[in-house]
Amino acid sequence: MADTGSSAAVMTTSDGIPLKVSLQRALRRSRRRAFFLVLPLLAFLTISFVLPIFDMLFRSVDNTIVPQNLPSVVKAIEDWDPKASELPSEAVYEAMVKDIQIGFEEKTLGSLARRLNYDLTGSASLFRKSGRRASKIEGAPYKEQLIEVDEDWGDPAIWNLIKRESDSLTASYFLSAVDMRYDEQGDIAMQPDYQQIYLKLFWRTLVMSAIITGLCILLGYPVAYLMATLPLRTSNLLMILVLLPFWTSLLVRTTAWIALLQTQGVLNDLLVAVGVLSDDGRIRMIYNQTGTIVAMTHILLPFMILPLYSVMKTIPPSYMRAARSMGANPFTAFVRVYMPNTVAGVGAGSILCFILAIGYYITPALVGGQSGTLISNFIADHISVTLNWGLAAALGVILLGLVMLLYVIYDRIVGIDNMKLG
Repeated sequence: MADTGSSAAVMTTSDGIPLKVSLQRALRRSRRRAFFLVLPLLAFLTISFVLPIFDMLFRSVDNTIVPQNLPSVVKAIEDWDPKASELPSEAVYEAMVKDIQIGFEEKTLGSLARRLNYDLTGSASLFRKSGRRASKIEGAPYKEQLIEVDEDWGDPAIWNLIKRESDSLTASYFLSAVDMRYDEQGDIAMQPDYQQIYLKLFWRTLVMSAIITGLCILLGYPVAYLMATLPLRTSNLLMILVLLPFWTSLLVRTTAWIALLQTQGVLNDLLVAVGVLSDDGRIRMIYNQTGTIVAMTHILLPFMILPLYSVMKTIPPSYMRAARSMGANPFTAFVRVYMPNTVAGVGAGSILCFILAIGYYITPALVGGQSGTLISNFIADHISVTLNWGLAAALGVILLGLVMLLYVIYDRIVGIDNMKLG
């Protein structure tokens, strides 16, 4: 009787399947359907975002080119002590001659020379010069003959470099990215003052991005407030004016700022015409940090206004009326009631503007000159001109780390949950 009562208590569907099992199957089908719907988006993000980041992380420490092109040398030099005053043994020189001969025949010496030249200037010419001449060496003594080809083969510095870079992974790119290097003893040391550029560039990029973000808040806040409080017809007109830059080419906007800000440009002519400046006292506002800040503030301003407007539009006007009815004057009501409700929009706009600013490339390259370029310009230069992809990847990884660090700080201070785009 107990079994009969228990089975009668189980609810089933029309086909006899227990209701609980049927609901679980339906839930699994719904989850599978949802997964297949978002699968194209996941594939797109993986291919266009995740894989490139992993490739950048790998390239920042990749050093396979040295062991691939000098396999015999890497094996023979394992027992050599770089801190000893003696040069490597005859076996190491013999391995070097054979690897150079193979590299010369297979035409792979160029990439190896370029790689070693990143750490020791002159290595490229040494390998290129030795390629043809070392191919004529047929027997011992290899050390004397190789040093006769180029006396730099008798310098322990080149062998220290090869010994240090014989592993498939290296920290040289990251050291170069923070203005550090390996000294002659193999210890890590700072670069000479005249060769330290990247730390200053990182600092300049962060400071200028913060200034641009601050100016965007200062200029964008009143515009967004007007858009959120004016009648709909006027608000729509302001929205068109805000969106108008998006319909104009970035190159055209940047070129327009060059015409406006140059020494003989429109703005200087206007200031001279009204007597503010003399003709000899024209201000240089382009090809420096001023030009970069002005042009980038104009370009990034919509990215601040739109999040602010979307948040301000949701603030009920009754809040301000309630504050006024409690005795607050307009300024106090605005500062203590309205502004705290816009923190989410300020946070979203600041994150957008700051992250876009530190990675901007075209505008600083066109209007920044020597003092207004950012770290992104040097990354692009290493990718397309010097072909030092490892250093470019290391700079990119550090930049990504700084962004993540600022993101964490923002989350701790403001709270990422308070960031809204609408």
